[in-house]
Amino acid sequence: MKWFPFKTPMEREVYLDNSATTPVFPEVLEYIYNIQLYNYGNPSSLHLKGIEAEKEMEAARKSIAAILRCSPREIVFTSGGTESNNLAIKGLSSRNQRRGKHLITTPIEHPSALNSFKQLEHDGFAVSYVPVAYDGAIDLDRLLALVNSHTILVSFIHVNNEIGTTQDLSSIVNALKEKFPQVLVHLDCVQSLGKIKLHPGELGLDALSMSSHKIHGPKGAGALWIREGANILPLFNGGDQEQEIRPGTENVPGIVGFGKAVQYYIDHYEGEIPGLQELKIEFMEKLTPFLEVKINGPALEEGAPHILNLSFPGIQSEVLIRSLEEQGVYCSPGSACHSRKPQPSHVLNALGLPKERIDSAIRFSFSVLNTREEIDYAAKKVVSCVNELSALMN
Repeated sequence: MKWFPFKTPMEREVYLDNSATTPVFPEVLEYIYNIQLYNYGNPSSLHLKGIEAEKEMEAARKSIAAILRCSPREIVFTSGGTESNNLAIKGLSSRNQRRGKHLITTPIEHPSALNSFKQLEHDGFAVSYVPVAYDGAIDLDRLLALVNSHTILVSFIHVNNEIGTTQDLSSIVNALKEKFPQVLVHLDCVQSLGKIKLHPGELGLDALSMSSHKIHGPKGAGALWIREGANILPLFNGGDQEQEIRPGTENVPGIVGFGKAVQYYIDHYEGEIPGLQELKIEFMEKLTPFLEVKINGPALEEGAPHILNLSFPGIQSEVLIRSLEEQGVYCSPGSACHSRKPQPSHVLNALGLPKERIDSAIRFSFSVLNTREEIDYAAKKVVSCVNELSALMN
């Protein structure tokens, strides 16, 4: 599938910021258009228009349940990954605080998770931050050592959005549940849904966050998988939508678009994308003969197949990003949630990297819409831009 029209080399657009957001699949856009035009009813209405909208929404719920191998009743729709993380972390903690008020997470979480924990700390909970290794991997021994009789929740990100570290789920969750079966486990899977197979019920998880716009669905839609029987406190007060866990009129076009994007992944990739790792490796191989490049996070062959965080010593990341943008290549210094702020990346800080390396870090993130021709073009532009900027500085 070709997304960007190539007219002349200077008019090329190579989008390599897919961890921030992804272009919507054309098939999904067309379906959303028809939903807006014809199935515009409120799914809570009792008339035909409401029933038609509800059927579309339930079809989306079934698609998401299918990719996770879970019951559709365990899927609660939200406005996106940020709300899903807030609902899981705050809702599970608040509902279960009679058993204890100790929570565990890591220092490399998405801001939506970290700020949720900060709020809970303000509300009287104790939060422990388990250290990570130089590649972002959780230290399992130190994690287990932090758990005590007051611990009610462990929450961590499956695939880190900035450096692509992929946590060893089976080892972590099995060890936690075997030693501390009462502890709830929440996983932020915003970056891994559709790219790495996930079956939360089989893993022994209690909650899992997802987002539509990271897998070529529309923005403004997400979901939270909640294990049947897990007690969670809603963040909002309202009607009885979404089993009274997330009240409010549902965003039917967004939800349906989310479901269609997930179904596309099921139909074409069976929930795990082939070829992305090869694109990432090929991109790196086109840079290393010509540039000094440092990988931040896991080794090239490890980690998520679609995220590559690189430092170009001596080159400020913002300057290089602007230079690449002029050539039609789009990338990012890190998380889109705080990329406009001057503070250094909290993820790279947690890895213990020196300031010079953090200041020159750029994230390239790939998708199923990227082609080998685009990768070749982008790599050539990175080489030329870095060399030009180095010459200007010398």
